Amino acid sequence: MGARIPTGPAIPAGTTLPPAETAKIWKSAQDFEAMALGQMLQPMFATTDASHSLFGGGAGEESWTPMLVSEIGKKIETAGGLGLAQPVFAEMLRTQEARQAPQEPQS
Repeated sequence: MGARIPTGPAIPAGTTLPPAETAKIWKSAQDFEAMALGQMLQPMFATTDASHSLFGGGAGEESWTPMLVSEIGKKIETAGGLGLAQPVFAEMLRTQEARQAPQEPQS
């Protein structure tokens, strides 16, 4: 089973933002997708009966489950995710460029 090699963002030509800021925005978009995936997976873990699982359920397992779900979301995103990071990145980039663009005086 081959894992998909993650690719970087499709940076629009002509962006005015420095590469370091573009990389930071891309990382934020990836983090957002990982968080969204974790939120989507949470109900699946909330409905399972952990008392018959390998670790037997209990308070310890219950306290670690949210971290497990979060990490699974991150791993799914790293492997390619749902493709949510790219449109989020494009919108964040557009917003930052609009914020940094010189404002024209209104008459």
